[in-house]
Amino acid sequence: MLVSPIPPFLLQTDDNPDGLPQSIFDNFTEAAKADMPAWMTTFLNNFFSTGSKRDTGVSDQAFQANWNLAITASGTAAVDCIGTWLTDFREDLPRIDVPLMVIQGDADQVLPFETTGKRVGEFADDVDLVVIPGASHAIPWTHAQEVNDALLRFLSVNAEALAG
Repeated sequence: MLVSPIPPFLLQTDDNPDGLPQSIFDNFTEAAKADMPAWMTTFLNNFFSTGSKRDTGVSDQAFQANWNLAITASGTAAVDCIGTWLTDFREDLPRIDVPLMVIQGDADQVLPFETTGKRVGEFADDVDLVVIPGASHAIPWTHAQEVNDALLRFLSVNAEALAG
């Protein structure tokens, strides 16, 4: 199961023209290095956002709790993590030999649905794509019931294939 996934490949390249420009990742890195607390606030605003506003499933207190936890991370690790977002999974996805569920909000502001989850089926077989309309990146937090229901349905339908 992939929830709000990075695959198949985020970076815009000659063979991935719909990816995101390198400058976006460079700007993330520079902002995180310059002022980690401010960068984390901006990141979480996007994480819980559906574009124009915060997802209604996230209170100010929940946002603050997430920020408090996120800011305790190592600054070096947080900056280094940004580089991992550029991993190209296009050759890995075809190797998955069990049913695969991808679940993502179509208003994901961190990992755009059109660039990520929607494209997984281009590279992997037997993909069950579940789209949560109007949902942000943080669907396990904001749409827990929908995520759980989809997972239980997927496991029920695919129990034999997943048991090996």
